Amino acid sequence: MKPLIAPSLLAADFLHLADDIEMVNQSDADLFHCDVMDGIFVPNISFGMPVISAIKKMAKKPLDVHLMIVQPERFVNAFKEVGADWLSVHYEACNHLHRVLQQIRDCGMKAGVVLNPHSSVSLIENAIHEADYVLLMSVNPGFGGQSFIPFTLDKIYHLKELILKKNLPALIEVDGGVGLHNAKELINSGADILVAGNAVFQTEDPKNVIKLLKNSC
Repeated sequence: MKPLIAPSLLAADFLHLADDIEMVNQSDADLFHCDVMDGIFVPNISFGMPVISAIKKMAKKPLDVHLMIVQPERFVNAFKEVGADWLSVHYEACNHLHRVLQQIRDCGMKAGVVLNPHSSVSLIENAIHEADYVLLMSVNPGFGGQSFIPFTLDKIYHLKELILKKNLPALIEVDGGVGLHNAKELINSGADILVAGNAVFQTEDPKNVIKLLKNSC
């Protein structure tokens, strides 16, 4: 099966965001990946609900919203209201992970749990049945354009083993340093969804890059 491709709007040109959204609409991409950062959980601030709402008005594909914030449970309903279709929260930011994942699902969104590079797959073994997808960060979260952390490949493999062992439908998403140079290897390791930022938006022909990522298996 071909992977799902989720261009990360964090790498888009915000002076011409509408143009970049329309490009993704017309491409082979499957999702819009939207990173929300609060400057506390990660050392950066990106965009919040007004921007998500504006993107939703133009987007013809689901919004995959990744919350890099403290106490994400406070904002689950709000992000549903502004247009999130998929919503992921960090294991490291949730004191009651089961409850937050259930809260996301109860709002009618796909629920995702995110693991930072240093966090072991085993940490979510008892909560993964509540998740529709698991996002593995292959860079330390907070900034785009970082280099891929190689041991992420082992994490993908072990996560896929866990999902198969438990006979679960959860998908594996990978975000950070993803591009044409490693897409096939990621897919072969078990990744189902590839998030690509600079690899898409910092090229002369982003639609073609998305097409190549989609067919890299």
